[in-house]
Amino acid sequence: MPLASSLRMAVLALLWGSGFLWIKLALDHGLTPAQITIARCALGTAVLLLLARRAGQSLPRSRKVWGHLVVAALFCNALPFALFGLGEQTVDSGVAGVLNATTPLWSLLIGVALGTDRGLGRARLTGLFLGFAGTVLIFAPWHRSDLFGWGALALLAAAASYAVAFAYMARHLTAREAPLAVSAAQLLTATGWSALALPVVGHLHPDLTALLAVTALGILSTGVTFYLNYRLIADEGATNAATVGYLLPVVSVTLGALVLDERVGWRVVAGMAVVLAGVALSSRRRVEAPRRGAGNCAPSPHSVAADEQPSYIAAAP
Repeated sequence: MPLASSLRMAVLALLWGSGFLWIKLALDHGLTPAQITIARCALGTAVLLLLARRAGQSLPRSRKVWGHLVVAALFCNALPFALFGLGEQTVDSGVAGVLNATTPLWSLLIGVALGTDRGLGRARLTGLFLGFAGTVLIFAPWHRSDLFGWGALALLAAAASYAVAFAYMARHLTAREAPLAVSAAQLLTATGWSALALPVVGHLHPDLTALLAVTALGILSTGVTFYLNYRLIADEGATNAATVGYLLPVVSVTLGALVLDERVGWRVVAGMAVVLAGVALSSRRRVEAPRRGAGNCAPSPHSVAADEQPSYIAAAP
């Protein structure tokens, strides 16, 4: 891989994986999950609109495309973004990053349930088992009376929501042109979904740290990461770009420990390794597909196989 692409991958992993840190900081300094969701969607939309305009791309005009974007924006942006905010109220940011990595496992389960993925051999079945075994190891429910707790369940639901979105987008959003503009349209629609929570969003009590954190989350970890992922896929192909997903849990755990002084015990490290091993095994039989571009879906920490979904994504942890 060329040096420029390697550097882009490293920056992408850092910016994408830092999203969990920004969410935690924003929560700890006065913002609610709903406020964080609205802000990051709006800021991400602004970045992508500017990039689309620079690239000479226009928002889609088809009512059919916008109809599909309404569904995609709910399950790929508004809902998981809100669930990550809810989950990180009680769960460390590093652990949130590890749970986000279970999305390919949910995608495989959905594919099997819908009959669109019939290749569940021994290796992939083992991968599924390892992935969820690693999740159980992290939370050690034998030490708790409330099993995972509602925060962890919210984070797992966010990962599952991404998987639902990818299954839907693979079937209904396969536009070959204007990926930046279509992704901007998706995040714009997600902003509309998030705005429905305004009546119950509560009063704003953020300090400067919260404002800086949510700004970084929206601009860097949502808008800019899409563009970097888009460029990486264009230069190196979907399969190579998908390897970034294996770095995100490492980034989130490391940043959580260094910046927030989160405790990283042996169970978290071992569980992360088991989860990533499971994801690798469950993806073992997948091959790279020709680039298709829906303007909003790409192999990522949340993705399924490159041959099962479009090639660009307006999604971030």
